[in-house]
Amino acid sequence: MSRIGKNPVEFASDIKVEANGNVITFTKGKLSVDLDTRGFVTFDIEDNKITFHTKSDAREDRAFWGTFRALAQNIVTGLVTGYQKQLEINGVGYRAAVKGKVLNLQLGFSHDINYELPEGVEASVEKNIITLKSHDKQLVGQVAAEIRSFRPPEPYKGKGVKYVGEHIVRKAGKTAKK
Repeated sequence: MSRIGKNPVEFASDIKVEANGNVITFTKGKLSVDLDTRGFVTFDIEDNKITFHTKSDAREDRAFWGTFRALAQNIVTGLVTGYQKQLEINGVGYRAAVKGKVLNLQLGFSHDINYELPEGVEASVEKNIITLKSHDKQLVGQVAAEIRSFRPPEPYKGKGVKYVGEHIVRKAGKTAKK
């Protein structure tokens, strides 16, 4: 086991951390995020560190110990630096544009796809690269996955929406059958 739960979560002094029962609230400026530990683990907030402890040596408690520590670390990292995902659009006539809180996608269908961006996610388009930014790691990943699902890359020519750096395994066409 990695025992990641042993490591304390350190946060900057500009992040305000409060505990209310099983809920830890992280606040920076106008951003506020809650983490509900649901009673599986206990935590201590001292100076600029949060330390998590298991309630018992049960396997489930140890699993949640590392999970809640990782979630808390992701929240702190998101509030300090934020997260971003980049998607690349490949295909003739495939385009994207941002109009306010709506991402307009032209992906070879007979109609445009207007994707309403959720609260807390910002998008920008430069050439054929869509950049999504947010302070919530799970939310930016979910939005990127939903956008990719509109037209996943196909294996013959690689047309579609893919993550930047994603490798698409190509298949040979009909001529390779000989």
